[in-house]
Amino acid sequence: MDYDVLVIGSGPGGYVAAIRAAQYGLKVGVVEKDPHLGGTCLHVGCIPTKALLHFAEIYEAALHGEAMGIRADNLSIDLEAMGRRKGEIVDQHAVGIRQLFRKHRIDTIQGFGTLLGEARVRVTGSVGVSTLRAPHVILATGSEARMLPGLDPASGRILTNVEILELKQVPASLGIIGAGAVGVEFASMFRSFGAEVALFEMLPRIVPVEDEEVSSGLLGAFRSKGIEVFCGAAVEEVGETDEGVEVRFSGEDGQRQVREFEKLLVAVGRKPNTDRIGFENTAIRTENGFVPVNGYMETAEMGVYAIGDIVAGSPQLAHVASAEGMVAAARIAGKDAHPIDYDRNPNCTYCDPQVASVGLSEARAREAGQRVKVAKFPFAANSKASILGSRAGFVKVVADEEFGEILGVHILGPQATELIHEAVVAMQSEATVESMRATIHAHPTLSEAVLDAFNGIYGQAINA
Repeated sequence: MDYDVLVIGSGPGGYVAAIRAAQYGLKVGVVEKDPHLGGTCLHVGCIPTKALLHFAEIYEAALHGEAMGIRADNLSIDLEAMGRRKGEIVDQHAVGIRQLFRKHRIDTIQGFGTLLGEARVRVTGSVGVSTLRAPHVILATGSEARMLPGLDPASGRILTNVEILELKQVPASLGIIGAGAVGVEFASMFRSFGAEVALFEMLPRIVPVEDEEVSSGLLGAFRSKGIEVFCGAAVEEVGETDEGVEVRFSGEDGQRQVREFEKLLVAVGRKPNTDRIGFENTAIRTENGFVPVNGYMETAEMGVYAIGDIVAGSPQLAHVASAEGMVAAARIAGKDAHPIDYDRNPNCTYCDPQVASVGLSEARAREAGQRVKVAKFPFAANSKASILGSRAGFVKVVADEEFGEILGVHILGPQATELIHEAVVAMQSEATVESMRATIHAHPTLSEAVLDAFNGIYGQAINA
């Protein structure tokens, strides 16, 4: 055999799986079709998007700094300069992955990997075709943006997450179809940069996977920032005009409307990259393009594992892919492997205000027949939030009424994506509301809002 493990794809699932397998003493090779390591997340997803969101936050703070005695004249946006800084960050971490591969003696094979069956993988690269052998293969091929039928981003007016990151100047107006994580993040970012922004969401509320109160709170925050939001909106037709892109849609009331924008972002989800992988040579049968697996990430084909965005029923999140990669590597190495409890996975959206959650929403908990207690603590009553000038939002705790088991935590507000991990650790450790109430939190911190929310389950929040 050429390798103990071959990983196809070097995104946050693939490179983590490769490193963990190497740490277990296995000989590992990584097949990557692109000339760089890191996948969508590093190059056109998580990292560049969050970099630009950070730049937008800094710009907003400077723009409204007079209340803090900070006066900045002639503020302007240089999207090209931001793009260069974004690129530096991406390149730095791509080099870091390559260095980690060298450290762990992981081989990189450039080319497109195809399963041939019988522990063989064909790699088609720029220098030709080769066949590699390995008793274990981990598929980590990721996903790409879905495009609405008949639309093409080639013109430069209709965009996906890839093209919008390469804009050289802020558009005067931006329409966004889809108000999931990608849609609301770009809406927040470009509104901060000064664009007129409109969001179109087919479902009754934005960020529809989140707790209903979070969706409602974010909607209010967006509208107060001047973002137009159309929920229950059925987009019927999109066409390019001399001036930009025209969107024809029906609102919740069924009334047909038309909006025109300089640019249009399509953010309607992602499709798995499972074409041409060679499933016909294996026992694997996909479900709408996704790969079914068991709790150890094993597919129907002996020795073949799947992780990340291609997995049926798995959240399409980078940190979930990484966790799944470690499960697969442990299983292959014969180590203790623990199937993932997806209800303890943090969901994070980096708009302003930020959104983060773990566990069950209030509605899901009640639908499951749980008798619950719910408490909500506003950031408006938190001193650190006042210092930061970010008082919108709240921390919401959903707990079992009888035993105080923490069923879910939902945060809308400043640094929500950092604060959520306290709740993740608590749930993973099977902490109760009572034990969280007894945990001292430093003052003044945003995390005190989490403490007050837990105290609120018993009607004893101090600051509200």
